[in-house]
Amino acid sequence: MATKTSSPCPENKQDWLDCLKASGYRLTSPRRAVVETLANSQRALNATEIYDLAREQYPSLGLVSVYRTLEKLEQLELIQRVHHPDGCQAFIAGFTGHQHLLICQSCGKAEFFEGDNLEMLFERVAQESGYQIQEHWLQFFGFCSKCRTDKD
Repeated sequence: MATKTSSPCPENKQDWLDCLKASGYRLTSPRRAVVETLANSQRALNATEIYDLAREQYPSLGLVSVYRTLEKLEQLELIQRVHHPDGCQAFIAGFTGHQHLLICQSCGKAEFFEGDNLEMLFERVAQESGYQIQEHWLQFFGFCSKCRTDKD
């Protein structure tokens, strides 16, 4: 059975900033605004949403700075890319270990969960296709309990 878990990655924005600094990145005001926006979010945000929210804190923020910061955060595995069915990509705080995502299609809330053992499926797919499976992403999209209650 799947169980909900929280992200074991750095717990707060200062941890993210320390990680960026330790990796040789400058801690500019635009970068800080992007980090704070993402670190404080409970939902997957696309680059435009991050840009709009972070500009409340840093009005002269440019969209290029958002993309560059996202790239650095992803390289450091502090955030994870979320692939939505509509093709739009979003980002959430990353995780370590092997976990999967639940994403609400209404409010965008994202939660991690540990899934069942999928080894038998991988073996069957590998055998039938001839592929050697190296890794996978598993994301479920639906409606969280709050959004389902709000619709009733």
